[in-house]
Amino acid sequence: MAHMTTDRLGELSAAKVAVWLDDLSRVRLSSGGLDQLRRDKHVVGVTTNPTIFAKALSDADTYDGQLRDLAVRGVDVEEAVRMLTTYDVRWACDVMRPAYDASGGVDGRVSIEVDPRLAHEAERTVAEAKALWWLVDRPNLFIKIPATQDGLPAITATLAEGISVNVTLIFGLDRYSQVMEAFLAGMEQARANGHDLSKIASVASFFVSRVDSEVDKRLEKIGSDEAKGLRGKAAVANARLAYERYSEVFGSDRWQALADAGAHPQRPLWASTSTKNPDYRDVIYVEELIAPGTVNTMPEAVIHAYAEHGETRPDTVTDAYDDARQVFERLAAVGVDMADVIETLEREGVEKFEASWQELLDGVRKSLVAAAQGTGHPGGAAQAGGAA
Repeated sequence: MAHMTTDRLGELSAAKVAVWLDDLSRVRLSSGGLDQLRRDKHVVGVTTNPTIFAKALSDADTYDGQLRDLAVRGVDVEEAVRMLTTYDVRWACDVMRPAYDASGGVDGRVSIEVDPRLAHEAERTVAEAKALWWLVDRPNLFIKIPATQDGLPAITATLAEGISVNVTLIFGLDRYSQVMEAFLAGMEQARANGHDLSKIASVASFFVSRVDSEVDKRLEKIGSDEAKGLRGKAAVANARLAYERYSEVFGSDRWQALADAGAHPQRPLWASTSTKNPDYRDVIYVEELIAPGTVNTMPEAVIHAYAEHGETRPDTVTDAYDDARQVFERLAAVGVDMADVIETLEREGVEKFEASWQELLDGVRKSLVAAAQGTGHPGGAAQAGGAA
């Protein structure tokens, strides 16, 4: 007699958590792997970042033809990177289009990030966002903009142009409140500019596991039993309190006026959801952050882990606000300065993406030279990031 298999990712989706994949490569696209995840694993969105592209492009074979053509045309390396990455994202948008149509434009989204070196230049970020929007030319695209202080006006200005935005690199509650304010202001301007608000979407990518990594390091240094007992608790508490703020903002009269005009709320997206500490349950950042109207973007390994042994409870967030506040109080009591933690993570986050972007530029530069010389791509032996 056949055993009934539990569709755990289906249960997660039924709990109103959108399952997104945190990865993209041309191998994944050309093999049909992304479409398979959409069909079989309830994946309804894709996120990318400079690190993911640097890894994907280290595999030459699937990019060789396009690299050769770019080399023949003599394009510079920055244009080459745009052509290579927007090609993949456009293709992914087409693969995810059924999820976009089925959800009325809420899901089925694919994200591409502005050049992270522009993180502190608002005007250039907006210009880059518009250029990427034109290049990909798909309604289910998200432009990723980092939530730096200088990124906030860029978020508002980009939304005001009718362009959908994924706000990335959010670590702290106060910055998250500023992001939601930037979203509301952008949507109000979009309405004033005559845009159809129902066509504009946004998510706020709140990073999770990196918070535990930084806080745990500090707790280990403090070394007391009380401090060690707080390991692995900060990230979930931080995200739960972010959802509390989301609920307040999107329960306001100001939001209701936009909703009445057709706007969709800016959903909280849990990013960086793979556990960095092997002692922690591999799906902790999924199981402990189940709440209606959220997105959880996962590496493929986490998607498969949840499909195998994830436990879906209807809501693991809204009844835990007081517990989360207690965690923050206990962290402060043992000497963890959360404001400094958040500042450190934001600075390092931008630096890491800048380093990955430079790695991407350097790799493509070498590839263009090799293609022009007809010697193939030097990174061809490397494994593609996230190949299905």
